[in-house]
Amino acid sequence: MRISKRTAAVTAAVLLLAALVAVLLARRSTDDAAAASPAAAPKPALTVTTTTPQASTLPVRLAANGNIAAWQEASVGAEAGGLRITDVRVNVGERVDKGQVLATFASDTLRAELAQARASVAEAEAAAADAGANADRARSLQATGALSAAQINQYLTAEQTARARVQAARAVFEAQQVRLAQSTLAAPDSGIISARMATVGQVVAPGTELFRLIRQGRLEWRAEVTADELGRLAPGTPATVTAASGARLAGKLRTLGATVDPQTRIALVYVDLAPLPGAGNGSARAGMFARGEFDLGRTPALTVPQSALVLREGFSYVLRVGADNRVAQAKVQTGRLAGDRIEITAGLPPDARIVASGAGFLNDGDLVRIVEAERAAPAAPAASAANGSAR
Repeated sequence: MRISKRTAAVTAAVLLLAALVAVLLARRSTDDAAAASPAAAPKPALTVTTTTPQASTLPVRLAANGNIAAWQEASVGAEAGGLRITDVRVNVGERVDKGQVLATFASDTLRAELAQARASVAEAEAAAADAGANADRARSLQATGALSAAQINQYLTAEQTARARVQAARAVFEAQQVRLAQSTLAAPDSGIISARMATVGQVVAPGTELFRLIRQGRLEWRAEVTADELGRLAPGTPATVTAASGARLAGKLRTLGATVDPQTRIALVYVDLAPLPGAGNGSARAGMFARGEFDLGRTPALTVPQSALVLREGFSYVLRVGADNRVAQAKVQTGRLAGDRIEITAGLPPDARIVASGAGFLNDGDLVRIVEAERAAPAAPAASAANGSAR
């Protein structure tokens, strides 16, 4: 049986219409099922613990640089001239006591001169005794007229002259004693030998410097501070100094410099140094560079854990947690460090709730799941390792 073209077209149209109806019914059924099912809940980006800023007091410190120097140096030199050094008993770096012999000079000539002076004293005393006896006889004969007034006056003058010669001879003797004492060179004060120029066999002139001595072994730190910082310091301010060798010393500000350099606006302050208990100052030497800090007291501060801080694009941020458990990035300004906590000087209210750790893995607006600190304790090492790798 032959089917007409018109009948075939009608049949195709009917079939197409039936397919469209089936597709529409299927889509409607899917929409109804989707409307009937509850909305899927968003998934948290990270499980975190939260914390709030803590109010505390932190030390205020002023950092400075400078050099370690001798408190005072004494120049030890020869007083007598023309003497030859026979022995040098100390070397650079040795500690000496006041009065300790540092060097000796040849004294044979001085001893001979002293003996000669002693003999001169004896001779002058004998002459003075004879002149005194003659003067006494002249006085006894003065009333009898046996001697003229001129003769009596001559005997009395001779007595006075003899006494003056005794005093002169004794003065020469004492000078020779002093000169002999100068044949040994003694330390004028306790301290440490910082330089030695004396050499055995050397014949020295008067005033020649033979040793330099750091008096009492005392060192000082000459710290450089700006004119603005100078007003924050006062005598007695404690300081802690670390030398370039690593030696640590405790110090106390002794005095402030009297002037400020007009070019650099830098002033010197002088800090007396002493070794810290158990640290020693054996490796601290005059001339070393040293860094230090002055302790200016304590002031109130708002602190957060360092793990809560995130550095992005050169700025510091913390992530605040809102009531809907979504985080918001907050830019803050930081100050002093105190152990594992850091001071926040601006950008964070005292009652803010922030992410305690892992903030580096979150972005602004992320949803987080909050757990108590005790429950999160076992996961702390992992979080710490994550923070370390993020840095």
